[in-house]
Amino acid sequence: MTEELRNPASDTVTVWSDIGCPWATLALHTLRARAAERGRRLLVDHRAFPLELFNNAPTPKLILDAEIVTIAGARPEVGWRLWSAPESTYPVTTLPAMEAVQAAKDPDIGGLPGSDELDAALRAAFYAEGRCISIHPVILEIAEGCAHVDHAALARALAAGRGRAEVYRQWETAKGPAVQGSPHLFTAHGYAAHNPGATYHWTGRFPTGLPRLDEYDPAWADTVLDQLTE
Repeated sequence: MTEELRNPASDTVTVWSDIGCPWATLALHTLRARAAERGRRLLVDHRAFPLELFNNAPTPKLILDAEIVTIAGARPEVGWRLWSAPESTYPVTTLPAMEAVQAAKDPDIGGLPGSDELDAALRAAFYAEGRCISIHPVILEIAEGCAHVDHAALARALAAGRGRAEVYRQWETAKGPAVQGSPHLFTAHGYAAHNPGATYHWTGRFPTGLPRLDEYDPAWADTVLDQLTE
């Protein structure tokens, strides 16, 4: 695997995902929570798997609502809720949020710790707080609450278009066979898994079917953490 696919550092897990993907957000919640329980430092290199570019359309709210209910019902610890703000403020795109996470990787803005902190805060804003993460004012307001992110530097970077080229380059890599979807996790030690721990299916063809989570085994997070060096 090349550096285009995964970060070569032995202390870092690479996560390909879309912020608007509930399954990816579940995986990241599981990994972060388990790292905190173990008192482990966690470095995440986020790579974009932009669903709206793959699908040539925003991810339908009906699909997200169904997946959110399914996941949050089975794993209430994630703390999600259905969208409660006016539907006119529902995010139509997650590209600006993913671009901000990429821009935040700059060491002068936040590096990997800041980038991951911003990613977690953006997901919490969408899944738990009902905030429109499609627009820069909201993204930057969220960034102000991130201890490892230089809010002013991020604002300048986004004004200059930073992060967009990285998302599009990552999209090109994600089109290859190695990245199977959102989420897909890789480590330098050879771990690779698409949507780890989750076994689910749709009961029928959308829009008539519903997602069913048959099983979720969070033990995969220990497998990943055991591979990472401190």
